[in-house]
Parts: sequence; structure tokens; C-alpha cells
Amino acid sequence: MKNAIRLLITTLGLAGASFAGVTVSSPAPGSTAGSPVHFVASASSTSSTHPITAMRIYVDNVSVYLVSASKLDTSVAMAKGTHFVVVQAWDSSGAVYKTPLNLTVSGTTPTPTPTPTPTPTPTPSTLPAPPSSAITKSNIDQMTGWESCTVCAGADGNGPVATFSMVQNQASPSLDGKSIKFSISGTTPYSDALWWKQLGAADSATNFKYDIDFYITNPGVSQALEFDANQSNAIHKFIFGTQCNIKGGHWDIWGNAAANWVSTGIPCGPPEAFKWHHLTWEFKRTSTNVIFVGFTYDGVTHYLNKSYPARSSRVHELNVAYQMDGDSQMHAYSTWVDKVTLTYW
Repeated sequence: MKNAIRLLITTLGLAGASFAGVTVSSPAPGSTAGSPVHFVASASSTSSTHPITAMRIYVDNVSVYLVSASKLDTSVAMAKGTHFVVVQAWDSSGAVYKTPLNLTVSGTTPTPTPTPTPTPTPTPSTLPAPPSSAITKSNIDQMTGWESCTVCAGADGNGPVATFSMVQNQASPSLDGKSIKFSISGTTPYSDALWWKQLGAADSATNFKYDIDFYITNPGVSQALEFDANQSNAIHKFIFGTQCNIKGGHWDIWGNAAANWVSTGIPCGPPEAFKWHHLTWEFKRTSTNVIFVGFTYDGVTHYLNKSYPARSSRVHELNVAYQMDGDSQMHAYSTWVDKVTLTYW
């Protein structure tokens, strides 16, 4: 159904050249500047069908600026001294492009006193709670009737074959004594496995909250972990597809009708091993569009409010899905999933 991510990293150190990748017009590599430092950069993809979706500036391996665009023009306050800077971009396929440079900051450049602005309203720290009328399907991981595939999980629904398995009612590791163990291995690079549980039709639902806890022992060999919900009302199919693109280092969402991954620019590296991680996604839909409202991962909330056109469908369904992607060497690994819940209204 979706592409396994082939991570493309283009590292280029020359500013001002024309190429697919990141071009930094200012500052020049090895230059000296006063703080705040003025950054001007642009990025282009190697593919005309996968445009740049986000750019980020890292100073000494710390993210200091993010924009959902293929260009940036901003000033960054930096301490006096020598710094290692990386300007990075992502395209809609998940490919990553980088330009590193060393920079010396001489001191602070005087700036006019800014005009005071009103204090903004704080962003909520949690996603909105569902109403009392919402329907909740709990412990979906304990339900019978899970379905699975491997070929359908790959590019255009016709990917390579992986070896995979699912075993329910695992006492350990578990949060409630009944987790599911998912495993994947194989010989073909970037093979995937997908599991899903149909919950029956819910054509009138327009709001969805997907809760899941997961556990992994060897996160370094996972290409990506995918967490999905899907609804079809015989007119449109609404794919609420999300993934922690572990090798790419960021969260992605699914472009639906365009059938492509779109990087959010929000970091998601290898999850800590031997630890339960809690993830909550909230989605909405209109009559024709999918809306990714936001998510909370291990207590940190991010708001997206990204919308994409849905695709056509002739079926009625509501389901949750989980996918594991293999890496370039198809290292064998397992994950455990527990307390899977879908709330909708």
C-alpha cells in the first residue's frame, strides 16, 4: 500500500551551486558573522514528483529552526565562537538532503528594540478529549480476526516478500498481560509486513483518536514503524497513515490521493529499546479530505493540521493497522503492541 522508505542522503558542502539538494546562499562556509546570523537557503529534490516539504537548521546538532517550505530566509541567534551548522531538507518521499558548513560568530550585532507584542495564547499540552457520545474500541490487540500481508505493504501494493508472524496474548513484555508480538525477517531488502483489524463500518464518523503502546528490543535495524487507521464510506477512502521513519529520522504522514509519504519535519529516531512507548494520533475528515490534527508521543504533543484529498472507494470499512518495514539488510526484529484503542465520533 505504501512505499518502504529508501533513505537518500545528499551531503554537499558548496554554497551557490545549482543541483538537487540544499543550496546555502548565506552565510558562506568558513565565514565570520555577527549574531543573529542571517540564513538564506533553498532545496530541490532529485525527483519532480516528490517536492521538498520541509527545511531545518541545526547548530551544533541542535535544531534551531524549521519551516514547511523549500526555501528559508531567517536570522538565528548564536553564541560567540565556532559552530558546526547543517541545513537539512526533506522531500515528500522521505528523502533527506544536507549541506554542512563551519561558521564563526564574532559577537552580537546590535538590533533595534522590538515593539512589544501581546503574549500569545499557550498551545495546549494534550490533544482534545473525545465527547461522551464517542464510541471506543478497546484492546483491539486482543481481538480475533486480524489480517495480514507482505506484498501489499510494499510500493504500489506490489512489494517484495518478507517472512513475518504475529502471536497474540503475550504475557511479557506486556502492560496488561496480553500483548501482540509482531516479527519480520527475509532476504530481500526493504521488505515489509502489514497487519490490520477490521472493526465494521462507521460511515458517519468524522473524528478519530488512535492509541497504541509499542515495545522494541532492537530499534537500530528497523527501517520504519507504521501506525494507521482507515475509513471508507463507499464514496471515499480516508487513509490516516503515519510512520516513525526511523532511518530517515522523522515522522511522516500519508498523502492519500497522491499516494506518497510526506515528512512532517518532526524528529523520530530509533525508539529507546526495552521500553514501552505510548503514541496517540488524532485525525479528522471532511466529506473529501483527510486531516492529520496532531499526535502525542511519549508525553510530547505536536500539532500538524495537515489536510490531503481522499481517494475514491466503493467499500464500507473502519480498521486500524500496524506495519513493520525491513532495512537494507533485512535484519530480523520483533515488536510488541499493547492496549490498542480506537475512539471515533
